[in-house]
Amino acid sequence: MTQLSLPLSDPASVGDLVFVRHPKARRYVIRVIENGTVRVTLPRWGSKREAERFVASERKWIEKERQRVQVAHERAPVNGHEVDRRLLERARLELPARLNELAAKHGLTVSRVSVRNQQWRWGSCSPAGHICLNWRLVTMPDTIRDYVIVHELMHLKRLDHSPRFWKLVAAACPDYQAARRWLRTYRPA
Repeated sequence: MTQLSLPLSDPASVGDLVFVRHPKARRYVIRVIENGTVRVTLPRWGSKREAERFVASERKWIEKERQRVQVAHERAPVNGHEVDRRLLERARLELPARLNELAAKHGLTVSRVSVRNQQWRWGSCSPAGHICLNWRLVTMPDTIRDYVIVHELMHLKRLDHSPRFWKLVAAACPDYQAARRWLRTYRPA
């Protein structure tokens, strides 16, 4: 991928343009990014002249998209990223500590713990004993958080969702079904 900034000489131009040649692109693509810059992806065989013509033909769309991006940016909470960053820091402190505490209680050993920004999972466990937890667990009630952690810990004993696995979960977390119902209504993303 090659990137090249190219200000257009036309005074009625759309503003800052960044041309990016992408070897797998099959067509020209225009994207307006958060700061209002227009990013134009060129296919391997494409020309800058043709990309400029494409941009010129899409000026109205580009202006509408810039306005949409600006409005979305203005409506977004000013400190949204700051809140997420603080919660992530808190999660990286609290979740591994709680996981290790529950692992010790159940006589289990975890090889590694990660706290991540998972979009579709609350947690996961690898065959090697690496447990990943979603940072959003720190925003949940303790019983729900503990259920997710226990669920992943029980995968250290059984790496499936068989009836035997659920018996292990039920023994370690008797009220797990209520936690599962709660989680179905509260999605990670």
